[in-house]
Amino acid sequence: MKKEGAKKQYPVKKEGAKSQAPKKPSVSKKSKPADGIRLNKYISNSGICSRREADTYIATGLVSVNGKIINEMGHRVKLEDEVRFDGRRINPEPMEYVLLNKPKGFATTTSESKGQTVMDLVSNATNSRITPIGRLGRNATGLLFFTNDDVLKEKLSKKGMERLFHVELDKNLKAGDLQKISEGILIAGKKVIIEEIKYVADAPKNEVGLRIKHMGNSVIRDIFDHLGYDVVRVDCVKIAHLTKKDLPRGRWKILSQEEVELFNMLR
Repeated sequence: MKKEGAKKQYPVKKEGAKSQAPKKPSVSKKSKPADGIRLNKYISNSGICSRREADTYIATGLVSVNGKIINEMGHRVKLEDEVRFDGRRINPEPMEYVLLNKPKGFATTTSESKGQTVMDLVSNATNSRITPIGRLGRNATGLLFFTNDDVLKEKLSKKGMERLFHVELDKNLKAGDLQKISEGILIAGKKVIIEEIKYVADAPKNEVGLRIKHMGNSVIRDIFDHLGYDVVRVDCVKIAHLTKKDLPRGRWKILSQEEVELFNMLR
């Protein structure tokens, strides 16, 4: 309790002393933002529900991160984490679907240590983290499909994605070898199934059209190498219902909603 009449004391500035700027309040490590974003915001951004509803779903055990059920409120995740809601993988970014007509000289990889890659060609297409589905060799050309839609990726990885290739060989393909390929051939103990193979109309017999669902990078070369042919050129001219129409080499386009929805009809 203050005494009556007591004067408030103020610090006296000593002569010649320099005035000091007020110190900024120190920030404790705890107050710094943690890495990643809150799990409820991640779920909300994916379009499933509001943040408040997400908290309820988290509490009831419907959400897992990297295979582990998370019940903790305020749990933080990174974009590269695998987050599943009721068993289905979700993504907080807008779904994007991009089609590229790939030129020669670009590797189909997301690694930055491989020189020029297809990711360089689609770097301006979207801010979402799209990746290619299927692969084309560095010297192969043609259509390549990119998306960040993990549900569609899982579907296509299980069922395959039909692609049509124009293949040029170093010599004419024998009719007997064409028949062997069409029936499926064993390579390294595994049978490679071909949807269809035909000679290209009005072209030499060293050019064939090959429809295949296999998603591997070297499967086409493996098929013809197994039969004693060298592949001179590979060009992907069609992916499912998507074609090169109005898409010059080296260019990309964002798929229309109708083109995206047609993927749901794939069997």
